[in-house]
Amino acid sequence: MTLSLYDTATRQAELVKSNNGLVSIYCCGPTVYRDAHVGNLRTFLLADLVRRTLEISGNRVELVQNITDVGHMSDDYQEQDKMLAQANTEKIDPFTVARKYEASFHEDLSRLNIQPANKYPRASESISLMQDLIQKLIDRDFAYVGEDKNVYFNSRSFESYGAISGNHLDSLKPGHRFDYTEQGAKRFHADWALWKSAGERREMIWDSPWGQGFPGWHIECSAMSLSLLPTPINIHIGGIDLRFPHHENERAQSNAIIGGEAVDLWLHGEHLLFEGRKMSKSSNNVVLVQDLINKGFDPLSLRFCFLENRYRSQMDLTWDAIAAASTTLKRWRQKLIKWEINYDFYDAELIALIENDLDTPKAMQYLREIEKDDSNPNRGSIFKFADKILGLDLDRAPLLMPLSLHQQDLLAQRVDARNSKNWQESDRIRVLLEASGLEIMDSASGQTWSWR
Repeated sequence: MTLSLYDTATRQAELVKSNNGLVSIYCCGPTVYRDAHVGNLRTFLLADLVRRTLEISGNRVELVQNITDVGHMSDDYQEQDKMLAQANTEKIDPFTVARKYEASFHEDLSRLNIQPANKYPRASESISLMQDLIQKLIDRDFAYVGEDKNVYFNSRSFESYGAISGNHLDSLKPGHRFDYTEQGAKRFHADWALWKSAGERREMIWDSPWGQGFPGWHIECSAMSLSLLPTPINIHIGGIDLRFPHHENERAQSNAIIGGEAVDLWLHGEHLLFEGRKMSKSSNNVVLVQDLINKGFDPLSLRFCFLENRYRSQMDLTWDAIAAASTTLKRWRQKLIKWEINYDFYDAELIALIENDLDTPKAMQYLREIEKDDSNPNRGSIFKFADKILGLDLDRAPLLMPLSLHQQDLLAQRVDARNSKNWQESDRIRVLLEASGLEIMDSASGQTWSWR
């Protein structure tokens, strides 16, 4: 194994391990109460890059990605989990909400050319697995039933808590809002709920040895990962926001069950900003894949932008960057049609860049340099080989879409404006045309256009 990745727990790059030739990967999946925004999708692209890199070097990979459709409590939803809150907003059954946004999630993965995981276990269909794990934790004195009939993990029973995030128990003060908090039923303020009593809740609840209720968020990933993958799990992937408390708590639960380290390497993708700000509903800057499509961009322009930034560096995405990526992507596809391709070509130089902690920015710069080298007879072969990892669908023919009636009308209006030397109106219409996905070129012979 020659792929090295940055391990959040050891704070350094580590060689990826395997279990008898099989690399097992668990990636924390979406909470399906809304569409995944482009920041969420950056994490899922990270898992895809790791998998593609391993497979191109001849490794077998088993990737499991969960679907969280129940039990995801947070500071913003202390009385109601996110699934029930959205179901109430949309006035439909919570499982209908889950299936709706789960389907949307898979559609977005396809649009970004992210290969499907081997398994997508749903939390709502894994309740018995969670209950079995919780009972084992109780039997081994890692968990207890509180006076409120919730089951809690005994955080002080796990000595190495904090190894991933650095947030050790002695630094977690009472009242610290690191997880959903209960009213005095816990033995220690940093304990967390494995199973929550239903109380007055009537939807998305299940029978259990501790009464009707529903799972805590963290136990879901422990149960599904340990049941579906061999241990130790070679790579555990998630966004940096999951490092604490989710992954810290998950590590404690899983390690307590197997009696050792359940995960070899913890891999985290950094935050994504948009136009210099964190994406949020309150800032009105949440961007979806569909928003790119509505502006006439190929969704793989987003993948291109992600590849030009290191996965563990904070990234600031802009519409200008997406537009530039769209232009370059189109140019590369047009050139690849003309270049000769040897489909058996193997590029050791590119592989060395990628296997060095997924240094995709250097890989993209390498391709830009290859593109300019007219003396290199292997340009087509190099680009085709690189695309097996980068997943930009470079050998796809440029999309030729018909103009809409509105676009045709705007093009005609702009010709009239230019003929009458109304340059202000001509510029105004250009902006509208470009917003619709066209690229406008002016020359002495007149106006021409192409799809971006």
